[in-house]
Amino acid sequence: MNISMIGAGYVGLVSAACFSEFGWTVTCIDKDPSKIEHLRQGGVPIYEPRLDELLHRNLRMGRIAFSSDLAPSVGDADLVFLAVGTPMRRGDGHADLSFVFQAVEELAPHLNDFTVIATKSTVPVGTSREIERRLKAIRPDADFAVCSNPEFLREGSAIYDFMHPDRVLVGCDNDRAQDLMERLYKPLALRNAPVMFVSRESAELAKYAANAFLAMKISFINEIADLCEAAGANVQEVATAIGADRRIGDKFLHPGPGYGGSCFPKDVAALIRTAREARSPLSLIEQVQTVNSERKIAMASRIERAAGGKLAGKSVAVLGVTFKPDTDDVRDAPSLTLIPMLQEKGASVRVYDPHARENAEELLPGVTWCGSALEAAEKADIAVVVTEWNEFRALDLDTLKKRMRGDVLVDLRNIYLPAQARAAGFRYTGIGR
Repeated sequence: MNISMIGAGYVGLVSAACFSEFGWTVTCIDKDPSKIEHLRQGGVPIYEPRLDELLHRNLRMGRIAFSSDLAPSVGDADLVFLAVGTPMRRGDGHADLSFVFQAVEELAPHLNDFTVIATKSTVPVGTSREIERRLKAIRPDADFAVCSNPEFLREGSAIYDFMHPDRVLVGCDNDRAQDLMERLYKPLALRNAPVMFVSRESAELAKYAANAFLAMKISFINEIADLCEAAGANVQEVATAIGADRRIGDKFLHPGPGYGGSCFPKDVAALIRTAREARSPLSLIEQVQTVNSERKIAMASRIERAAGGKLAGKSVAVLGVTFKPDTDDVRDAPSLTLIPMLQEKGASVRVYDPHARENAEELLPGVTWCGSALEAAEKADIAVVVTEWNEFRALDLDTLKKRMRGDVLVDLRNIYLPAQARAAGFRYTGIGR
């Protein structure tokens, strides 16, 4: 099976690597010639555990190739995946589909024989039908079908998620397309992964609904954490108790500084906009968005209170910039709201993150970037854990304290035990306990 993957970003690269691991022949296409050349030389432009391993192996096997010209690949393809960006549109919060429709216009002249065009990008309800309409207008003679095949990959564990999915969701209303998609995912189906076929509209909406629900769980536990602080309870004990209920589950019940990343903020905004346009507003999800925005802002005040009510003239060591560990993604990360607010309050900020500097340096002017957590903590008055990288869990708190000038430790991810932090000499502040 020949696959053309249009888009060599996060979703496109991971999907291309995993499909090539199945034994399919994949060409990954991107307009950035420097990125393509980097990939051809064995480089990987994003950090994702095991992705380099898969790409290198399948490059050697000749099962994956990279190109900036879509014509040859699309012409030979059984399947063309659209994995281009759908960022939040300025002004109204809707998904910007300009890259999707541009790709459709460029691939249309090169379709040969029967071809399935499938959206991997997260797109609003009705996009598959609009793609179909545009393709028919450009190529009324072409033999094709359009499917929706959203991804459900977590950054930091995307390879595992692709290979061991909770479900594979395909929106499809064409028998030949369904046969091809069944063949595509047969390696997973043989391992009993559920491959679900639904309508295209259901597949498109399910992607947004899933992310909105997970965002809701995060905002819920963050509000419960605030209540725990006021009532004298421990949010981790509360989360463990409610998470033991199988109807609720224990995932996404970890309090913190709010959600970020490439999916939740834009997908929640797009779902809200879709619901408004359909005159079926989602007031619950609108409140989730509000709670999360306010959460990020409130973290700066939390740090200020922990520091005795004044940050002016103080040095703050920020540990972690990415929105979650095991990724270099800083899109909508809480740190991008928090750090400028600390600077506005007069603090100088020293930062360490294992993988974020290249993506975040231009977004965080005025900070001092450091090569380790201990270097960031050198003579700092306050240390703040923003991202729960495993190496921060392994930090020796006695050594950390000795490097610092002050004694304030603000743990926005609850990775340390309060008693141990206090035994090391810290004035410790966690979340919800």
